[in-house]
Amino acid sequence: MKVFRGLPNDAARAPCALTIGNFDGVHRGHQALLARVRAAAGDLGLEAAVMTFEPHPREYFAQRSGDLSRAPARIANLRDKLGDLFEAGIDRVIVEHFNEHFASITPQDFIERVLVDGLHVKWLMVGDDFCFGAKRAGNVAMLEEAGKRHGFQVETLPTVREGDQRISSSAVRATLAAGDLHATGALLGHPYAMSGHVIHGQKLGRTLGFPTLNLRVMHRPALQGIFVVQVHGLADIPLPAVASLGVRPTVEDAGRMLLEVHVFDYDRPCYGKLVRVEFLEKLRDEEKYVDLDTLTAAIHGDAQQTRAWFARRNLATPGRAAPGRTTQGTRAGALTATDRI
Repeated sequence: MKVFRGLPNDAARAPCALTIGNFDGVHRGHQALLARVRAAAGDLGLEAAVMTFEPHPREYFAQRSGDLSRAPARIANLRDKLGDLFEAGIDRVIVEHFNEHFASITPQDFIERVLVDGLHVKWLMVGDDFCFGAKRAGNVAMLEEAGKRHGFQVETLPTVREGDQRISSSAVRATLAAGDLHATGALLGHPYAMSGHVIHGQKLGRTLGFPTLNLRVMHRPALQGIFVVQVHGLADIPLPAVASLGVRPTVEDAGRMLLEVHVFDYDRPCYGKLVRVEFLEKLRDEEKYVDLDTLTAAIHGDAQQTRAWFARRNLATPGRAAPGRTTQGTRAGALTATDRI
């Protein structure tokens, strides 16, 4: 899969079947849309392409207004989004930097400069409520009319539902915020996970007897707390672990969002490695403790609960891979991108 930061250059502008969206989480509704794009691309002899945005447009407008509470919590980082798009069979992803310039593009300019001249779109799929351009002035009817003039077909996909439930990124965020990882997995079609490179920390966990792998989290995640997890990328099989995702309110440099993972019976150097942390069950919310002794006792209790969780499921020595998901190494290697994420 090729990944472009902004519009590709002339040599890479092969005609494509395109869809446009934020694709946060790439849930089952997204997957249905992507499957249709892939099928249309195959029928028409085109590349299957996705245009997505970084940052999320609502995040950009929240930052501009100075009210970050209006920004949606992130389900996935960009690397994980790209991995999911690769697994969906997409050939090309355009990551458009959403900024003041892009937000001010008129609907007509978006059609002519981006879709027609920039991407050579021949087939386009969007949601039935899709809006685009400055002040969201463009709509599906405008796209359909432009398609007749410029020679591209427009197809819409209604909201995907399961019973009365709408499958959406908002629904996924709600289940994550509630700590309901089973419901999250049902919406995503696979267990929830987060990937990143292992970075150096304060080594406080090692001092307390619980050495951790530290992953920097650059966005506000849709879930926080203490979790039963398993870690992919350190061995041939996933390894059982307990994790904390949050701002670490008890320690000196509290406030920085971090994913800290204590892998049981594992103490090998792994700085710089790309790992994927799969969330299995939430134990509790993050808390602030009066001192490090109280924090250590809480961590010990979390570790005992987690070991018992794996033991009840016959997974105490090490866990099993989630069915149908590629390893982190395969996902990363698949991104034959114009630049690496």
